[in-house]
Amino acid sequence: MRTLKIVVTGMLLALCAANPGQAGKLPLEKPELKLGFIKLTDMAPLAIAYEKGFFEDEGLYVTLESQANWKVLLDRVITGELDGAHMLAGQPLGAAIGFGTKADIITAFSMDLNGNGITVSNEVWSLMKPHLPMEDGKPKHPIKAEYLKPVIDKFKAEGKPFKMGMVFPVSTHNYELRYWLASGGIHPGYYSSTDITGQIQADALLSVTPPPQMPATLEAGTIYGYCVGEPWNQQAVAKGIGVPVITDNEIWKNNPEKVFGVSAQWAKENPNTHLALLRALIRAGMWLDENNGANRAEAVKILSRSDYVGADEEVLANSMTGTFEYEKGDKRPAPDFNIFFRLYATYPYYSDAVWYLSQMRRWGQINEAKDDAWFDETAKKVYRPDIYLKAARSLVEEGLAKEEDFPWDTDGYRGPQDGFIDGITYDGRKPNEYLEKLPVGLKGAQTVQGAGVSG
Repeated sequence: MRTLKIVVTGMLLALCAANPGQAGKLPLEKPELKLGFIKLTDMAPLAIAYEKGFFEDEGLYVTLESQANWKVLLDRVITGELDGAHMLAGQPLGAAIGFGTKADIITAFSMDLNGNGITVSNEVWSLMKPHLPMEDGKPKHPIKAEYLKPVIDKFKAEGKPFKMGMVFPVSTHNYELRYWLASGGIHPGYYSSTDITGQIQADALLSVTPPPQMPATLEAGTIYGYCVGEPWNQQAVAKGIGVPVITDNEIWKNNPEKVFGVSAQWAKENPNTHLALLRALIRAGMWLDENNGANRAEAVKILSRSDYVGADEEVLANSMTGTFEYEKGDKRPAPDFNIFFRLYATYPYYSDAVWYLSQMRRWGQINEAKDDAWFDETAKKVYRPDIYLKAARSLVEEGLAKEEDFPWDTDGYRGPQDGFIDGITYDGRKPNEYLEKLPVGLKGAQTVQGAGVSG
């Protein structure tokens, strides 16, 4: 693991302990912190809070440390080896329901909107492309999964299972890939209490591959496609080994992606430190989006360093500076591919949490029916907009942020959302009604038993 540290003299540390930064002038319980991340573009708020001195402004002495994979990262937050981390939005929720690992993790900060893509191998793309609708000589986007279905059927007829990669069972990537596949008539498989592969009744077999390993795994032919965050879709284009066919913003417009997570116990023991962290991260998000992305080129240079993402600047810039490249040479405007602060991106909405929980229920990770109240209660246990707004209010009072930058009057739920590739509207207040609308997936009292669905 590579470790990155702010060099702070002993004298400065002493000053921080005595008069620790801003955070409403509250004393910090723990000024020295170790925070984890995975080498992805959307860890940017951590890198920027570090590099632009926002952590230091709060009196925080921070070490940023890359982690081998999402499981290791979560385990280290649970054990206290990490004070907090860049997490998949589904990780704190998966831990809350005991899928994989049972633990009390909370989040008071959403790190970004959008940022993922689905890439297929050159072989698969060559089979899909002749059937795609064209516009000005190029494939018309968004590309629906219905154009992948004949390819999967062909592979099946040849006795070849169609394998795809995603980064973790409770990742946004897993649910986005499943959503896209299901919308095109491709069954992505169920989980059950005795079979956690997620491949029951599956047409496409999804399995876990760590993000940085996706391109190499695709090139080796182990998988035929994957869903991952940047820069690993653009890396496939740069290497000439695959073609991104759709971005997550085209699957669910302005979807929440990563969060910053801490253990509930840590948050209870370190409330002032938590606020200081949130203040620094909010300021980092503001910096990344301010002046129509004027700072993105500098952010790309920072993220390209091996201590952070370690990808070529050109590859990072493809998605970070308002564009996205599909086929080599087919670069299109994508101003909303990464949103770090605009559209209240950093606010942890309960309705976002409920959507993840609805997908866990849809695919059998939650194998029993839950009423709408359960979804609401679980979301409110994990997502903490009250803490977020406390940090935001202190920034506004100090003139470091604007009043209009934050959704003060919301009850934590977005209004009904469309913008999904299948045209179905999602209302976070009515998750069971939403599940009933989805043609593929568990609903009502259905459960997965053995190799099938009952109830």
